[in-house]
Amino acid sequence: MFERHKGGDKALLVQMNIKAAEDNDADEFIELVESAGATILGLISGSRQRPDPKYFVGKGKAEEIRQAVESDEVDVVIFDHALSPAQERNLEQIFLCRVLDRTGLILDIFAQRARSFEGKLQVELAQLRHLSTRLIRGWTHLERQKGGIGLRGPGETQLETDRRLLANRIKQINRRLDKVKKQRDQGRRARKRAEMPTVSLVGYTNAGKSTLFNTMTGAAVYAEDQLFATLDPTLRRVDIADAGPVILADTVGFIRQLPHDLVAAFRSTLEETKQSHLLLHIIDAARDDRADCIGHVNEVLTEIEADDIPQLEIFNKIDLMDGVVPHVDFDEDGVAKRVWMSAATGEGQELILDALKASFGKNFIHCWVRLNASEAGIRAKFFEMGVVVGESDPGDGGSFVEVSMQKHTLNKLVSEQSRIFSISDYEREFVLKNTA
Repeated sequence: MFERHKGGDKALLVQMNIKAAEDNDADEFIELVESAGATILGLISGSRQRPDPKYFVGKGKAEEIRQAVESDEVDVVIFDHALSPAQERNLEQIFLCRVLDRTGLILDIFAQRARSFEGKLQVELAQLRHLSTRLIRGWTHLERQKGGIGLRGPGETQLETDRRLLANRIKQINRRLDKVKKQRDQGRRARKRAEMPTVSLVGYTNAGKSTLFNTMTGAAVYAEDQLFATLDPTLRRVDIADAGPVILADTVGFIRQLPHDLVAAFRSTLEETKQSHLLLHIIDAARDDRADCIGHVNEVLTEIEADDIPQLEIFNKIDLMDGVVPHVDFDEDGVAKRVWMSAATGEGQELILDALKASFGKNFIHCWVRLNASEAGIRAKFFEMGVVVGESDPGDGGSFVEVSMQKHTLNKLVSEQSRIFSISDYEREFVLKNTA
């Protein structure tokens, strides 16, 4: 009879180099396991032309791992690969301990990091979808009816009951996530009505997105030197001089071989990225494989249909590099393409603000607007949008409102251009004294 083995934190890692497949990063794999809180006892590596259908690693390598598990009293063997349910079951029967693949490892980390109601639901949804393909592992002794009198047991009934419970729970979570999605959509519509652009921070995990987010917004988002330190998205308003307010969104980090279940589960969260006006692609400039990381992020952006959104590359962590100072790289049209800075020290942050100003300040206007007494609705709209800088009473029942906002939005609200005045001190004085 096969029963699942109890878990533990003493881990043995396995990483295979499969020919014609993407090479795995041993350092990143170790970081993932450490982020999950496991104690690493060793790393076994090898190479194959193709995965073994029964054990993934082959019978000889499986025996080598079994001996290491026995001698080191290992609690869990973690593979840096996606294993089929049958492969996990076969390996657990040999090792007599838990076997976890890359997808299960990332799901475990996400389960630890989720803090918001939506994040917890999304992680549970991904876990249930992953578990639904592996139910048979825990019920092998009940997986089919046995022949003979008195041996036709409840195997199929038990499995079908588990599957039905999983399916019902998945439907329930999807319904709850739909409600959360509607709330997010309402927030997006409100920002759209206010003509407030959204800038999303995207990038490879541990590139410094949350640190930069905290630096620019004064927020206190959890930021640590570990993979997937931040899971739940956070939105903050940032006021940019001569460009108006923008919404800055901190999102979950990406990683190579990101499980498709996670991409599907977090699609509603990543919708914030898809609806952005600009992406700040945060890159760890100190990494030797930064070009590969950029490619993996762009692959995920393509998968969520956000690859056509303009990007500004932020090469972060220059404080870890010798001879690199904050600067901006421009394209042939003079548009900022790449900013080199350090989120940890704050060096170069003003260069990002300058780039955002250049991007969103083209059609921005700072002016005085003359409103009649009958136009209190327009005045209220200005205050609702949060664009009012000051106000003056001309004494005729109307008002002068000083606003900073997008020009085309102002033109929608105030059609008569004669009521819009320059902000210069001379013209302001002229308007207040001579306009009845």
